Amino acid sequence: MTDPTPSPALPAVVDLETWRAELAALRIREKAATRELDAIAAQRRRLPMVELPEITLESPAGPVRLVDVFRGASQLIVYHHMWHPGAEWQCGGCTSYTSQFTRLDFLERYDARFVVVTQGPIQEALAYREKVGNRMEWYSTADSPFGTLMDAPPGGGFMLTVLLREGERIFRTWSTTGRGIEQLSHTFPLIDVLPYGRREEWQDSPQGWPQTEAYAGWLDSPDIARLYGPAGS
Repeated sequence: MTDPTPSPALPAVVDLETWRAELAALRIREKAATRELDAIAAQRRRLPMVELPEITLESPAGPVRLVDVFRGASQLIVYHHMWHPGAEWQCGGCTSYTSQFTRLDFLERYDARFVVVTQGPIQEALAYREKVGNRMEWYSTADSPFGTLMDAPPGGGFMLTVLLREGERIFRTWSTTGRGIEQLSHTFPLIDVLPYGRREEWQDSPQGWPQTEAYAGWLDSPDIARLYGPAGS
């Protein structure tokens, strides 16, 4: 029986010398982008900061001061996980993003930690963390102004915030959301080096490149269950 599925378009096939020349030309642009990212990081290190008031979050053991979430470190990365009350599966993008980090102890040598906060009640948040096998520590901002102060209020979107501690004082140094968070992951950067990329319509791809709903919707709820399942599975 003939397979009715049409074959996808393919990149041009050339000789080795031509391929190396094309790759060398691309690497010039890639190197320029790397240097620009270095310059952006340098500018980020020079950003001013804003001091935060004393804030309390909800931890698995009860109320905890934000300053104590640092656990002695001077720097804290906080991911604000979107939360929809009563939903079986929370934001697919947030679930995917936080679940990719299985080892964060390397941050200790940089005097830093990485935690998740969400507007969901702490017990519900911890149950979801367990359900998807997330490794990060979770805290609730349901009864705290912290989410709103960080531009991630109840019903709001996801956000990543970086905080700096000096003694008992805490400062907000940098935040990003949307595609700004992509650089802080390994999923999309890996997908972007594939010949077919993300297979999404918005991307600039050659004519005939596969762009299907199957790939655009891979973070839908049934796939979250299949990909992550219960902790330890």
